[in-house]
Amino acid sequence: MKGLLVRSSLRHLGGHPWLTALSLLGIALGVAVVVSIDLASDSALRAFERSTDAVAGRATHQLVGAGSQGVDERVYRDLRLRRDAPVSAPVVEGHVQAAVGDKRTLTVLGVDPFAESPFREYAKGEAVGDVGVLLTEPGTVLLSARAARALGVPAGGELPVRVEGQDKRLRVSALLEPSDPDTARALEALVLTDVSTAQEVLGKVGRLTRVDLRMRDDAEAKRLEATLPTGTELVRASARAGTVEQMTRAFRTNLTALSLLALVVGMFLIYNTMTFSVVQRRGLLGRLRAIGITRSELFALVLGEAAVLGAVGTVAGLLLGVLLARGLVGLVTQTFNDLYFVVSVRGLALEPFTLAKGLLLGLGATVLAALVPAWEAARSPPVTTMRRSTVEDVSRGRAPRLALLGLGVLAAGTALLAWPTQALLPAYGGLFSVLLGAALLVPWVTERLSVAAAAPLGLAFGLMGRMAARSVRTSLSRTAVALAALMVAVATTVGVGLMVSSFRGTVVSWLDTSLQADVFISPPSLVARRGTATLVPGLDERLRSTPGVAASSTIRVTTTRADGVPTDLVAIDFSRTQTRPYRFKQGDAASVWRELEATPDAILVSEPFSFHRHVDVGSTVQLATDKGPHDFTVVGVYFDYGSDVGTMLMPRTTYERWYDDRGVSGVALYAAPGQDVDALVASVRERAGDTQALLVRANRSLRQASMEVFDRTFTITQVLRLLAIGVAFVGVLSALMSLQLERARELAVLRATGLTPGQLWGLVSLQTGLLGLLAGLFSVPLGVALAYVLVHVINQRSFGWTLQLAVTPVTLVQAVLLALVASALAGLYPAWKMARANPALALREE
Repeated sequence: MKGLLVRSSLRHLGGHPWLTALSLLGIALGVAVVVSIDLASDSALRAFERSTDAVAGRATHQLVGAGSQGVDERVYRDLRLRRDAPVSAPVVEGHVQAAVGDKRTLTVLGVDPFAESPFREYAKGEAVGDVGVLLTEPGTVLLSARAARALGVPAGGELPVRVEGQDKRLRVSALLEPSDPDTARALEALVLTDVSTAQEVLGKVGRLTRVDLRMRDDAEAKRLEATLPTGTELVRASARAGTVEQMTRAFRTNLTALSLLALVVGMFLIYNTMTFSVVQRRGLLGRLRAIGITRSELFALVLGEAAVLGAVGTVAGLLLGVLLARGLVGLVTQTFNDLYFVVSVRGLALEPFTLAKGLLLGLGATVLAALVPAWEAARSPPVTTMRRSTVEDVSRGRAPRLALLGLGVLAAGTALLAWPTQALLPAYGGLFSVLLGAALLVPWVTERLSVAAAAPLGLAFGLMGRMAARSVRTSLSRTAVALAALMVAVATTVGVGLMVSSFRGTVVSWLDTSLQADVFISPPSLVARRGTATLVPGLDERLRSTPGVAASSTIRVTTTRADGVPTDLVAIDFSRTQTRPYRFKQGDAASVWRELEATPDAILVSEPFSFHRHVDVGSTVQLATDKGPHDFTVVGVYFDYGSDVGTMLMPRTTYERWYDDRGVSGVALYAAPGQDVDALVASVRERAGDTQALLVRANRSLRQASMEVFDRTFTITQVLRLLAIGVAFVGVLSALMSLQLERARELAVLRATGLTPGQLWGLVSLQTGLLGLLAGLFSVPLGVALAYVLVHVINQRSFGWTLQLAVTPVTLVQAVLLALVASALAGLYPAWKMARANPALALREE
């Protein structure tokens, strides 16, 4: 008997190849979106971790300085002279950009070859070239063979690089070819050299980035920590990776949640397919029950079909996800480089856990979506199962109960969203509850509206209009699912679109306040939002004295540890300008600036810093300084949309009091009255000369560059929106094809009684148009609700930013048009197929 059931299932699936293919496509797309996002973001993080591990080696602890200037090299000398000195090695680390080949970003690692063996083993394989000259000739480096091939640099050749706007030339003395594949991948973006060469190339003469240590236990670490000089701290080597994971967690969580929406839409498609499969074979299933097939066997039959579809679709989705990830990894990497840290991803990391998760999601979602159709097929009496009208009667009778359940789910979702917590899981639980609640309302609302639409459509299109409206109601079990899938996809587009436009509007308003100078000057930086590069000493004063400059300010961007966590610190010299381009969330502007300049240990913090660290005006933050740890008082919280991690700000005078660093990261110039800004830009460039390559940008150009970074950040979001719409389009097409197959006899009767192919085409077009209009109308309020949740709940908890929600009528009109176009396109093939069908063949009984 089981063999008979299996053959029956295979014959049914094979007899409807287009519907089967659409179902597989829906599952595959849903799985592919989730898997591709995970693979892309994981690849970027794994690349960073590999480079970090390659650089950190087997160190257990590190000696670091208070700021970005690192550790005085004398600290290492004194450490080595101690009788109880731990195993240690000096490290100078920084980033450069290759000026040849693919111009990749490279990590320069300066080490002491005689102290390295306990920490790192780079040359397990053979080295091609002369390694010995690394210690005898300045400017010589080692490069991995993979990187050398990509850059087109042979052993003994020159490697031109650019460091903070200055050109340097290195000589590649030898190529490293590690036999271990993982080590080879880790070295792809590494330039290995001795400490003195790295100090000269990176402009850190006399300084070390850190000192790597291997400590036996915590007791030894505590003894060493107690004797360290002021401004030097002992930290665990594992802390850096944890900071990076925490830094990008919100970004990756939001991408994953958005990708899951595509899978949710795909579940509607599976539900639709499996329900159609049951309805299409209602006669056969009824006869099987009548001849002795049990309920459990029938349940297993439908669920088994879903499992087969799920398995094939999921495997296809995994393959498609890998292909999609190859394109998305570049977007994710660009976002990481724009916002967080320097990372160079040379390939896709195929994580078994990610693929296994995609497999479970695809199969789980498919089986879950098929449970209801399988249960209905098993529980119905044979006589009821054979009647098509019973299915629709049940659907219409169930609609009010589903609507009540939907209201309950909406209430639960609202409660989750209102829960006073910073956790993202309840927020996303609330978001998906809102989507599910709205979907449960669709059948009842659709039935009411289709009844109401019959009269106006009848007036406009006559009999065809009334028939189109009534067909939506009489096929509620099919049309409601298609409408729900399209509604969720279009509402997601509306919600994300409104969120992005609101974010963009808020950032534009913030830039209007923040960018008040006429000309901005800085060296090029590898991370777009963090201008930590340093101007050549003395160049800032030369530029500030350019003729035509009425006022100026300087900025220093560095990194220090705030309560033990690495955090960006901004020091601004306002001594030559009265302009204060900041708006405050907490604190009165006049009193904040007065207190900040009068108190030697007062700081400002950004809104994200305040949110994530639970810091308000009057709170204290302990900073690591060159004079030792010190508590600073927060006197104001300012709006800042340049960093979702959080920044701190202090006057230059306060900075120089606590830090020995005298570097300058950027200069802002205010033009004198009547001074042409473009002419001032040209004068600044001429005055800078060839000392250092600089980004000299007028106010307008910097705004444009800032918005380009913003738009790049949201490119991947737009891609996910399009993919969700693609899945919904497949769902609508599948639903309409299901309707066409179900109504073949009904339409054949209409054709036999005189309905022309053109009229039939018009009937189907009206029906699909009505479906699209309803989906568009449903998606508008749901989309606005999603936008509100994304802006005021998800975004706030993820990044700590306050955004102004702007609902633009254009976006709402576009949503309705999008739904209409999607349904119209999806209805083209079914309309063509139905118009060409032979009535005589369609009227034949099986």
